[in-house]
Amino acid sequence: MQACRSIAFVLTVAGVTGPLLPQAVQGQGQGQGLNALGQGQLSAQRQAFPIPNSAPPPEPSQPTSPGTMPVPTTGPALRSLPVRATPASALPVTAPFPDRGFRYRLGSGDRLRMSVFKVEGYEALVEVLSDGTVNLPRLNSVPVAGLTLDEAQRRITKLYSRYLRRPLVYLDLVAPRPVRVTVVGEVQKPGFYSISQESRQSSLGNVGAGQTSVSSSGWPTLVDAVQRAGGITGTADLSNVTLVRRSGDIMAPQSTYQFDFLSTLTGEGRTTNPLLMDGDTIEVAKLEGAISNEILLKTGKSNLSADSIAVTVVGEVNVPGLKQVRSNSSLTEAVMAAGDLNQLRADANFIRLLRMQSDGTVLSSRLRLEPGAPLGSQNNPVLQNGDVIVVARNGWTSFNQRLSQAVEPLGPLLNAASLYNILRQGP
Repeated sequence: MQACRSIAFVLTVAGVTGPLLPQAVQGQGQGQGLNALGQGQLSAQRQAFPIPNSAPPPEPSQPTSPGTMPVPTTGPALRSLPVRATPASALPVTAPFPDRGFRYRLGSGDRLRMSVFKVEGYEALVEVLSDGTVNLPRLNSVPVAGLTLDEAQRRITKLYSRYLRRPLVYLDLVAPRPVRVTVVGEVQKPGFYSISQESRQSSLGNVGAGQTSVSSSGWPTLVDAVQRAGGITGTADLSNVTLVRRSGDIMAPQSTYQFDFLSTLTGEGRTTNPLLMDGDTIEVAKLEGAISNEILLKTGKSNLSADSIAVTVVGEVNVPGLKQVRSNSSLTEAVMAAGDLNQLRADANFIRLLRMQSDGTVLSSRLRLEPGAPLGSQNNPVLQNGDVIVVARNGWTSFNQRLSQAVEPLGPLLNAASLYNILRQGP
């Protein structure tokens, strides 16, 4: 009798009444009843004997409404602050760094390697097909085009969760597809180009001149695209090169970036050579008005233009015709390529340079040949592709030429009259 009273007293102190214990044991079984008893004792101890200098137990998380985020405070209660989404129209259109914040998105031609951690038979080396899908074990076709690697990995993991318990999926990009870009403006061959990471050769050349081969490899850059398009023309404005890029979302606004490569070539500033993404558009602007000798020198020496240009030298030179000279050649070098002046007939003080301007007009300049003049001076300018050099005749040659042209129709008559006089007078 005393033993029963002791047991009842112990249960009362522990916070479990007598009638609850048999119900727990009968409803949940012996093991579960003991677990319920232990949890009841632990709860009673927390309420009656809190541990000093300890944090209160975490409250159960409450569901939040869409667009709100729980923010902890010093008190026991939690309050919610609204999260405002920035509309797409408010995003900046122009940014100084095109490579920041841009994630690579999968497309047709990408090669992927997929595996599931500690699960045999799920390894696959696949390529994104033209319809934007990949064929994976047990899943068949899975659309991944337009997704980043993280998004594609989450999609594949969700699909494998139907068959596997907590699958850990690895997804790697083995070989990216060629980058497809558009190059327009002042380049030799505007158009659409596909540039891969493999070692590639680009041919730079002007109309009528030889070709220059440039080798490159690695991820394509803006300079690689300009070289692939044959290089710049003589009227290209390297201080105004534009890159237009659209994000993965078709409805999102496009971003525009401007680069000044001319300041880098002249040593007045620095600019970046951005990496290209699929769908980029590159535009090289045209220079307006006359082009200075300094610009021609700097651009002609760069790897954005061909090594040679084509100029035409006519008039009183020893070997007239179309000549190929290096890009930053001067007037003197072009005359030397034509065999120098004809010393008996040429007028070194009357040389005319004809140049086609960007607006379609022809600029005519009268020069004087000075072999010792510095490159880029007034009488020894830097040439550009398509220039025409005309070397005039000297005064004595011009007089004799006009006299012979005037007397030539009378030549037979003068000869006949002279013969008649000789025959009539006799010896």
